[in-house]
Amino acid sequence: MSIEVKNLTKVFNAQSAVDDISFTAQKGEIVGFLGPNGAGKSTTMKIISGFIPPTDGVVKVCGFDVVQKSIQSRQNIGYLPEHNPLYLDMYVHEYLYFVGSLHISSKRFLRERVPEMIELCGLQKEQNKLIRALSKGYRQRVGLAQALLHNPEVLILDEPTTGLDPNQIIEIRELIRSVSKDKTVIFSTHIMQEVQALCSRVLIINNGRLVADDVPEKLKNIQEETVVISIEFKENINPELLKTVSGIISVKQKDQIILLEAEKDIDVRPAIFKFATENGYTLVGMNQETKSMEDVFRQLTKS
Repeated sequence: MSIEVKNLTKVFNAQSAVDDISFTAQKGEIVGFLGPNGAGKSTTMKIISGFIPPTDGVVKVCGFDVVQKSIQSRQNIGYLPEHNPLYLDMYVHEYLYFVGSLHISSKRFLRERVPEMIELCGLQKEQNKLIRALSKGYRQRVGLAQALLHNPEVLILDEPTTGLDPNQIIEIRELIRSVSKDKTVIFSTHIMQEVQALCSRVLIINNGRLVADDVPEKLKNIQEETVVISIEFKENINPELLKTVSGIISVKQKDQIILLEAEKDIDVRPAIFKFATENGYTLVGMNQETKSMEDVFRQLTKS
């Protein structure tokens, strides 16, 4: 197990920022870490990375306790904090060699590794520029390059796409996906499209407590007892007639669209087709609505 978090608690001035949470993450997983502002995401990531100690509980990275074996655990972590700390007066390649020298004792390996990361992170044209001259997107690329330099087993990214434009977001997303094959990636975000596009698992934290831990598709079905199906007929029909279809609970009409609330465990769509055929109606559209990650997030984090 690359990351093990057991009964983790962090208290600041008698207030719990993280309250008895537990989870694991394995190699090859991209784990999205979601929650409202102030929920405890960044605090949890800082504890995993060894930046701050826990008040209680146990956190292990690649089998090393982050308190008892701090150096060993940090050797296996690449960390990009929310506010990317870069030396703005250094050139890109100069900065990467400097940061790499803190992790890598072999000068030969460092000379090989820095050009590899410059290419992987798309910094070839920017490597001889001062960091202060780079756009926000390229600064994030530099941050990712430094996090990957020592080839860590675990990559921790705290809101890596904040402030980026849509093109930059897609580029950083593809970069994360490309490096995740042989690593464990845990990243926090408020962009739900990223979760659906990238994550194999989602953790949701609220008020310091873990309220969900599952794959995105299963989370969309959480606490759902009914489904909503929208249908449209060519003809104008009395929507109340659809209540005769087994499994349909309620019927509403909005303009030409009829909204049906149906029991979750019964697929009523074949029965709707049969209803249309038997009554001579032309069914021109039918769609079963699904819950979005935004809906799940709001449901699980509302106070």
